[in-house]
Amino acid sequence: MGKIIDVRTTYEAFASGADLSAFGEVEIYGWARTNRNSGQIGFIELHDGTAFKSIQVVYSNDSENYDAIAHITTAAAIKVTGTIVLTPEMKQPFEIHAKTVELLGDVAEDYPLQKKRASLEFLREIAYLRPRANTFQAVFRVRSVLAMAVHTFFQERGFVYVHTPEITGNDAEGAGSVFTISTEGTPHPYTDFYGTKASLTVSGQLHVEAFALAFKDVYTFGPTFRAEKSNTKRHASEFWMIEPELAFCDLNGDMECIEACIKFCIRYVLEKCPDEMAFFSTWIDKGLMDKLNAVLNTPFTRMDYTEGIKILQEAVKNGHKFDYSNIEWGMDLQSEHERYLTEEVVKGPTFLINYPEAIKAFYMKENGPDKVGPNGEKTVAACDLLVPGEGEIVGGSQREEIYEVLKAKMDKLGNTNGLEWYLNLRKYGGCVHSGFGIGFDRLLMYITGIDNIRDTEPYPRTSNALKY
Repeated sequence: MGKIIDVRTTYEAFASGADLSAFGEVEIYGWARTNRNSGQIGFIELHDGTAFKSIQVVYSNDSENYDAIAHITTAAAIKVTGTIVLTPEMKQPFEIHAKTVELLGDVAEDYPLQKKRASLEFLREIAYLRPRANTFQAVFRVRSVLAMAVHTFFQERGFVYVHTPEITGNDAEGAGSVFTISTEGTPHPYTDFYGTKASLTVSGQLHVEAFALAFKDVYTFGPTFRAEKSNTKRHASEFWMIEPELAFCDLNGDMECIEACIKFCIRYVLEKCPDEMAFFSTWIDKGLMDKLNAVLNTPFTRMDYTEGIKILQEAVKNGHKFDYSNIEWGMDLQSEHERYLTEEVVKGPTFLINYPEAIKAFYMKENGPDKVGPNGEKTVAACDLLVPGEGEIVGGSQREEIYEVLKAKMDKLGNTNGLEWYLNLRKYGGCVHSGFGIGFDRLLMYITGIDNIRDTEPYPRTSNALKY
């Protein structure tokens, strides 16, 4: 029996200067990407999933079962026994000269993924096979590495990871776009199981805030759900959220953590996934590396929402054309407005801060009289991080810690019932605290250049589309 190897560790051994020819006889398991032969000699591109790269397997009519090897088709599972031969003059630094190639799993003639480019739309229809395509080999490996980057960032800084519930009786955002949970065949399908109406969570924030007031710095990272019937490239009904909460931290500290987190995640992916990132910058977005390096090397600017509105209004006066050109204080900015501010005005990552209270969530900290709108409108200590090429990718705020202020806001909204526990956090040792949310799938879109959220999720969930 030969030494069992895989693609990743073999390339790592080569990079470290190991003598691969000294490995002797080796075994490797994987799938055939291509198989071509001239009658005397053949070449199989073997991919085993451990790296973005493949290894070339060379076989000849001296190899055992040559005729059978020559008929191995794309995607067949195989076992190769042979020796590693260095090929410094070739495109690949080494290859495997096969002694035997054993077919472990054949492929039917109707296999839909052949060695040709397929559209992303077509690949979505065969989501169970698309991880085999180059684009999705790259996307889903980066997704895995990016998830590790998130955990590494917070764990190295002493944050506690909290698993918040996916089933809840609270609508954290107050928007009402929730999936209600029911039980079939019961007299009261929405209340019989839990004794109250239940839904899938739209955010883990409220639950994780309670842990911040015990552990100081915490985060939750898991799936969330929104029942919005939106068919844009940026919306899905199931997506993952990164939601940290920091006790004894104001909005300024919150923004410092956001900036550090985004830069850490980008650096981590660039370091761990050079082959995948080279693929994205060649085939998906040729300006990708310049965009990411600009984020890494530029201090994040801070701009007041009121100032941003004035700049946008001035741009309209000077002839700039927006699809939404009626710019007024109090509006929720569109992506085109956010991109104008970060790309044309600041020319770098920008925190837009101190938003109108009326367009933000109930739990955000109410600012003092020194930070009101042009007609005395209340604002809140909220921030959105805007980046060139995308617009908003992170939202955060200082949370309202004053019991009486928060209670009045919740009573006015009518959402106090059921959230008394959340309100009580303010009178049982409450303190200044802040947090933010990063849409993990959208962050992955930004880092890879993929422009549709359906192509960053293994099995995307959108309205009128529930396959697999």
